[in-house]
Amino acid sequence: MNDSYSITDLAREFDVTTRTIRFYEDQELIAPVRQGQTRIYSQRDRVRLRLIMRGKRLGFSLKEIRDLLDLYDTDRSEIMQLSILVNKINERRDTLRKQRQDIDATLDELDKLEETCQEELTRKSDN
Repeated sequence: MNDSYSITDLAREFDVTTRTIRFYEDQELIAPVRQGQTRIYSQRDRVRLRLIMRGKRLGFSLKEIRDLLDLYDTDRSEIMQLSILVNKINERRDTLRKQRQDIDATLDELDKLEETCQEELTRKSDN
């Protein structure tokens, strides 16, 4: 296991652009050491980047991700972090279920509208 990584290494591993990694650095979510112009990322940065990417994939905001990462820095037992994460997961799940209901209702409306349009097309074609 490496102790340090280049920006290119992490970009390749996480299939993101170097610009994305620099953005997370600008947001102070990761903090590489600098040797001249070269960024040297630690194992901690790599883990944090993995958590950031997972959080984004699950739909968490950068603020929510930052809050969770900050909790880990202050509570090494991870108890508070895990408790808050469980709450965030439940909130996210509820939001997604509501969105799914909205999508299903919209699809039903579109189906009905399409059926009405098809009936009207058929009626007009018969005339």
